[in-house]
Amino acid sequence: MTTAWMETAAGTGAGGAVIVVVGVVIAALLIGAFWLGVRVMRRESRPPRPEEQPRMPDGGPVREVSEHRDADEVPRSDQRLSPHELHGNGGSRTSGAKARPRWDDRSGGSFGSGGPGAT
Repeated sequence: MTTAWMETAAGTGAGGAVIVVVGVVIAALLIGAFWLGVRVMRRESRPPRPEEQPRMPDGGPVREVSEHRDADEVPRSDQRLSPHELHGNGGSRTSGAKARPRWDDRSGGSFGSGGPGAT
């Protein structure tokens, strides 16, 4: 190693000054970001008061409706039907049967349903 390398490595302190300046700039950016965030929060609307909160309906909580539906059968024809020729989502109606359809009395009808399965 030559003396020139040692002098370059030791430096004159300019490297330390650059690090301090970069640190001050980063601190200023963080303070500015905090100040901008406070300004944005002041412009937002306030949170609702307790009397402005949603209320439960008079009849109690809304429950999920579970009913059996009969499918609207696809009409049979010799030609292919396009999606716009089908009835869409409104083609089902409430079923008269109250029991869930099962493949077998001992099975839920799906693989891995947890039941003993049909033997």
